[in-house]
Amino acid sequence: MIAPVARPRPSTAALPAEIGQVDGLSYSLWLPQPHAPIRGGVVIVHGAGSGKENHHDFARAVVGAGLSAIAFDLRGHGSSEGELDGRVLEDIGSVAGVLRARTGTDALALRGSSMGGYLAIVAAAAIGARAVVAICPASSDGLRRGLARGNLGFAADVPSLQRFLEAHDVGDAVEALEIPLLLLHAEGDEVVPIALSRELAGRMRVPDSRLIALPGGHHRSVQHDDELQAVSVRFIERALADA
Repeated sequence: MIAPVARPRPSTAALPAEIGQVDGLSYSLWLPQPHAPIRGGVVIVHGAGSGKENHHDFARAVVGAGLSAIAFDLRGHGSSEGELDGRVLEDIGSVAGVLRARTGTDALALRGSSMGGYLAIVAAAAIGARAVVAICPASSDGLRRGLARGNLGFAADVPSLQRFLEAHDVGDAVEALEIPLLLLHAEGDEVVPIALSRELAGRMRVPDSRLIALPGGHHRSVQHDDELQAVSVRFIERALADA
């Protein structure tokens, strides 16, 4: 008897609605089901040495909730052009502009991990974000030290980026925020100590901002935790609805 040949099951995972470039930045755009009303969007910022594809799981969680999302490669990473430099806020603004143009919504949130968490906090006012989710956000000083040692894993215009980091302290940025901030951090993080997020939480001024500390874990465990992704999406949904 000949055994039947097993056929691969068709993939049901959501795919980007658009893959493109803006100002030399490679992005993937994610939209909810066709004809569904778009209630807002999320700009996803990855960490040092990472890339947009590492956060497609969160983009899928976002579109599953009826929101739109855009993930992109920072300069010096993935398919984007050039080195990461002092233009990074303008770059995040360009990507946010794509999301606004494609969806017609002005209601945006930022979600970033590690260096991306730092950038999400620092960029929030510049792009007019209405909420920020920052996962184990790096400190300005920590990034400066890593950049000086050359161990962050990406191509950078070091003098330009160092000047940017010197001018944008993450603690000062948290204190200046006028929108809700959700900090997520693993207590076992071996790269960015949770003490930094505890310090940042002490400088929060906006109601509904909070820190969630995950027992154990490591530097990358929080960003791919299904339950915490759901918490992040609900936090963003509430913030965009209340704005």
